[in-house]
Amino acid sequence: MRVNLEGIRKWLREHSATRDWIESILIAATIAIFLRTFFFQIYKIPTTSMVPSLMPGDKIFVSKLIYGPKIPFTPWRIPGYRKPQRWEVVVFVPPHDRKKAYVKRLIGMGGDRIEIKDGNIYLNGEIVVEPRVASNYYYNQGEYGQQSKVLEIPEGKYLFLGDNSISSLDSRFWGFVDAKDIVGKAIFIWWPPRRIEMID
Repeated sequence: MRVNLEGIRKWLREHSATRDWIESILIAATIAIFLRTFFFQIYKIPTTSMVPSLMPGDKIFVSKLIYGPKIPFTPWRIPGYRKPQRWEVVVFVPPHDRKKAYVKRLIGMGGDRIEIKDGNIYLNGEIVVEPRVASNYYYNQGEYGQQSKVLEIPEGKYLFLGDNSISSLDSRFWGFVDAKDIVGKAIFIWWPPRRIEMID
């Protein structure tokens, strides 16, 4: 019985190449999942709620490291560099819709008192003059955004508002966001090219 050695060699070469190709794909996918879980994520802006800061169709880079990434399937978070700071643009999971991530501006945190009056934001009784906030007009809408209603934010909670208040579904409607539901800090717009810039 004659053995076709050349055929065997060819078969081994072909299957070795296939195995190497599969291994490369698996390694690349594992690295991508690891980076996406613990370091950063890409989001596409679907609505006008953050105009003019963010426009529909903008693709943004979000850092999870700054606030600390969550460990999947657990309530725990790896410590980050710092906690979210007032006026930053943040990605989070809202309490009323656990299947989506929202991007809004952080207005208030635990211990703050927030009121919307005459289109302005009042923080602990003082009108906010921060340009990123004061340049917007905020409408009294929703259960939590009614005229003359002062919101006292519980510890460990955050209040978020959209820059384009008239078309933003935000904390005025569904309340506060728990610290564990913070995803990351919006860093910069990377697409489309004409819109590339840091997010302020």
